[in-house]
Amino acid sequence: MELRIDQIKKKLHSKSYKLTPQREATLRVLLEHEKDHLSAEQIFLLVKDKEPEIGLATVYRTLELLSELKVVDKINFGDGVSRYDLRKEGVQHFHHHLVCLECGSVEEIIEDLLGDVEKIVAEKWGFEVRDHRLTFHGICRVCQQKAKNDEEE
Repeated sequence: MELRIDQIKKKLHSKSYKLTPQREATLRVLLEHEKDHLSAEQIFLLVKDKEPEIGLATVYRTLELLSELKVVDKINFGDGVSRYDLRKEGVQHFHHHLVCLECGSVEEIIEDLLGDVEKIVAEKWGFEVRDHRLTFHGICRVCQQKAKNDEEE
């Protein structure tokens, strides 16, 4: 975790920002809950446990700054709630997600599945792709198995 914080600190410094205690507390929460896809409010409540004096507006500003610097990605899974996802160090593109419509679980796909699609878009439409996002909505393995077991009973 300390290595990742140091990398992000360097990124902030390269853009003339400091890693304030509030920003560091927010980063630590994001790192501790990397797979949870937390909302700003959830992040705020977790940060508040560590830094009781922090305000919601500070957390929002920190998340927006981290989003602008491409340290985190702001995502929405169609439920009207913005969530924040740490970008993996050194990756060129945002990763993809599988969202279960039954239980709400979110699984990440780290590998880039859209390289060929980007080439087609560039060639056919003359569009320079900088990033992309792909979210699949469906039923996860666990819910499929549960439904199958329920049918068999």
